[in-house]
Parts: sequence; structure tokens; C-alpha cells
Amino acid sequence: MDSCAAPDAGRPAPSFWKDPSAWIREKNLSRSFWIFFTAAFFYDTGFCVYFFLFNLYLLDFHFNERAIGLINGALTLGLLAGTLPVGTLSRRIGLRPLLLLCFVAAPLLGVLRACWMWEPAQIGLAFVAGLAMCSWIVCFLPTVSSLTHEENRASAISLIFSVGVGASALGGAICGYLPQWLARAGLSMQTWEVKRLILIASSAVAAAGFFAVRRLRLPAHQDRQPRRPYTEWPQSFRLSPFLRRFLPCMALWSAMLASFTPFANVYLSRRLHMPLARIGLIFSVAQVIQLFSGLLVPVLVRRLGIMNAIVTTQAAAAIALALMAGAERMSLAIALYLAFSAAQWMSSPALCTLLMNETPEEERSSASAMTMFCNNLVSAGATAGAGILLARLGYAPVLLVVASGALGLAVLCRMLLLPSRVRPPAERPMSVDAVMD
Repeated sequence: MDSCAAPDAGRPAPSFWKDPSAWIREKNLSRSFWIFFTAAFFYDTGFCVYFFLFNLYLLDFHFNERAIGLINGALTLGLLAGTLPVGTLSRRIGLRPLLLLCFVAAPLLGVLRACWMWEPAQIGLAFVAGLAMCSWIVCFLPTVSSLTHEENRASAISLIFSVGVGASALGGAICGYLPQWLARAGLSMQTWEVKRLILIASSAVAAAGFFAVRRLRLPAHQDRQPRRPYTEWPQSFRLSPFLRRFLPCMALWSAMLASFTPFANVYLSRRLHMPLARIGLIFSVAQVIQLFSGLLVPVLVRRLGIMNAIVTTQAAAAIALALMAGAERMSLAIALYLAFSAAQWMSSPALCTLLMNETPEEERSSASAMTMFCNNLVSAGATAGAGILLARLGYAPVLLVVASGALGLAVLCRMLLLPSRVRPPAERPMSVDAVMD
């Protein structure tokens, strides 16, 4: 046992909710981590607001679900195309240069997307924006890992995610009511002008993280990793028996989510005819619910077991989506949407926990990369396809098909992903509590 921990032996760990300052001191997070935390705060706040509003902004210029699906699919395709090249570059030039490039390119592309309202240009810019934002997705976890140690890493990641969810909830509420506030202040602006102003401002907020990244100093031995021989790469991406079962299930679940989640605000606007203020409020409530439902995942896993937790949350999301297809009353549709948001948010951490539990430590990095690659691959097609079907058929039949697929997938996951079929419990490398700390 580390001698530094001796004075605190027997003392209960402080709770973040009861005493945040004591919790932060106990985690002993470094100054470099707080610099990166600042960058992450600006990035998450800016782009959470941006993506909340952007599809609603496209509606003002008469983009339909087909066009919105193609644009969002192009963004996901850009993320997919950039995953492996950015991973290679991070090993060759380091994490910090890629983060700096991301904080310059992604906000600039965000401004261009808000100003150039031509469908082919929107599709092309979305693809390039996906390439730019891929640097953040690929570099985020390695950067946090280099700035923390095993004892405080899970808490550090949870802190960044929690603050990001809270910031997006606040941003959604502000977006919803900003047009009314500007009108009361005597500023006469069209709805699309207000949204464009918010999109440009949110891009500027994200870009502010650049100044924090400039001050960031990563450990030299972790900022740039030794190059691996090309002959070793195929071996590092071998599929274990578990991954052969898990990757299709996870990819199909991602496709189900990608078939509706990008259109959620469009659904509230076009199907339920909600004003922007109400949509912003609902978005904020959904973010808060997701924050607290995420905290319930470890409890649910301990009570039901990991597979029962996965199947339960997937089935709940599918049922909520199916009921939304036929919901006529606005209050019922909102309640079902919030239930769907909570259930689908809880399923993903449980699936990731299963992936880490059933993968040996030395293979977890490559397993995570393969999972992200497969998820983005199918999500790009699912979003584009769903947009085309929504424009032709409407929301009710498409939501029913997606819900039926999600329910069938829950049964398939139960059949294929039982941990006992992959590895005996005694051989599993990581407990649920270790992942969901």
C-alpha cells in the first residue's frame, strides 16, 4: 500500500455531491488536467449548442428530412474516414498538434456551415467538419489518460462528461429563449438570423478552447508514441470470438440510434409543431435526465446483471420509440421522448462496460477503435437512409420499423453476448465497478 494513503486510512471518501471541493482535492488532479478540462468545457459547450440548433436552422431554409439525413450522414462519414489516419498521426506527431488543429478547423467549418446554405455545399462541409472533429474524438481519451493515473482517471473522465452534459442543458435552454429576450430588448431579427447568430457564437465559444490547448503540456513519453511496424498492425486488430459477436450487435444498436437521434429536434418541430423555446426546454430536461440516468447505470447493473441491464434498457428505448410513433397528444409524446432519451443513454455505458469486461487489457485499445469504426460506418448509412424514408413516409412508420429493429436487437444481444458464453467469470479481466466508477 502506498504510504501516502496512510493518513486517510479508514476515512470515507468524500462525495462530490456533498462536498465538491473535498472530492476534487482527494482526486489530486494536476494543473495540466484542469487546463485540458477548460478546453473540453469550451468545446463541449460550443458544439452541444451548435448541434442542438443546426438541424432546426436547416428547416428555416426549407431543407427536408432527406437533406438533413444526407448532411448528418456526411458528418458521420467524415468521422469514420478520419479515425484511422488521425490515430496514425497522433503516434507520429503527438496529440497536442492535432488538438490545436481541431480547435481551429472545426469552429471555422461551423461558421461556414451556418453561412453557405446550398445543399451540395452543406454535404461537403459536413464531411470535412467530421474529418476535423475526429481529432477530438480520437485524442480525447489518450490525452486524459496521459494527465491522470489509474486511481483518478475514471473520476476525471466522469467529471468532464458530467460538466459537458450540464453545459449543453444550460445552452439548450438559452437557445430556446434567446429570440424572446432579443425581442424584448428591442432587437428585431428574423428567426433564422437569431439562429445563425447563435451558431456563429457557439462556434466562437468552441474556438476559445484553443487558448487552453496552447498552454497544455503533455508528458513527453506519452505525447508521441513510438511508431509500430506496419506488419504488427493487422495482429493488433484481430477479432476475438467475443468481438465477432459484439461488433455487429453494437453497430446495429448505433444504427438504430442514428436513425432517430439526429432528427429528434426536427420531430419535435415538424411533427409536434413546437416553438423553439419549448424545444430548447425539452432538450435541457432531456440532458438533465440523461445525467442522472447515467449515474444509475452501475446500480442497475449490480441489481440485474450486465446482460439483463442491457436488454432492459434497449427494450425500454424500443417500446418508448414505438409508442411515440402513435402518440397524438403533445404531453404524451414529450414524456415518451424523455423516456427514450434516458433508456438509450443508459444502454451505451452498459454495452461499453461489457466490452471492457470481456476484453483482455492489452486488447482494449484496439477493441475500442474497431467499435468506433464500425459504429460510424453503419451510422452514416442509417442516418442518410432514415432521412430519405422520413421525407417519403413520415415519422410514424419509420419509428415503428426502428423500434421493431431495436426490440429484435435486444433479443439478439441476449442470445449472443452472454458473458458465460465467452469467458468464465473467474477469467474476466475487469469488474463492473472498475469500469463504472
